[in-house]
Amino acid sequence: MTSGGWRGGSTSAWRRLRVLVLDRDEHTCKVRLPGCTGVATHVDHIVAKVHGGTDHPGNLRASCRECNLRRGTGPDPDPSPKRITKW
Repeated sequence: MTSGGWRGGSTSAWRRLRVLVLDRDEHTCKVRLPGCTGVATHVDHIVAKVHGGTDHPGNLRASCRECNLRRGTGPDPDPSPKRITKW
């Protein structure tokens, strides 16, 4: 599975920003989906660019490969619903 955002390739500006975000987040995955390795090598857009997000550092977070590819361009997954046993 690959990201459609890489069709045009990487730019030197993106590579610098990527390093800045990874260093800021101490190379620790901030997404933490099931299967997360914890070691960030990717940068995730919190709000995907196709949904109006930007490359601003406030919209970026460090992510492991598994979490970044699993999230794709969708929103953060909702937590699993909890069964109500009493009303």
